[in-house]
Amino acid sequence: MAIAGFDHVALPARNPEAMLAFYRALGFDVPETEAWRASGVPFFEVRFARQKINFHAPEMWRNEAFTLRGPAAEPGCGDLCFVWDGDVAELRARLDAAAARVTAGPVELQGARGRGTSTYVRDPEGNLLEFIVYAE
Repeated sequence: MAIAGFDHVALPARNPEAMLAFYRALGFDVPETEAWRASGVPFFEVRFARQKINFHAPEMWRNEAFTLRGPAAEPGCGDLCFVWDGDVAELRARLDAAAARVTAGPVELQGARGRGTSTYVRDPEGNLLEFIVYAE
């Protein structure tokens, strides 16, 4: 047997509402805000392809009894790279539509699949998001 890939990652979030709106604008599958609030569960998720990101709301990551997390996990600790299935111009249009300010890029670099073109933004919590476009 071998490791087949990531299933999910988990990150703390200060402002769940802002995070849900931002990730929805980027094109992630996001649960309805009202349903999440009504559930009373102290985390929420966003999905893409066959993966997801769990975001821990403040009542979860501030709870010392909750130990299934990184010991220093605080909002803004993430550095995630997503493969964009389109070209750089389409990516830029999506980022602009989401009001995501580009921090760096596009820049060519080496990714897990070979050479690609990456663009970096930050989400409302300060997590660094890299979007890489691979040439076909």
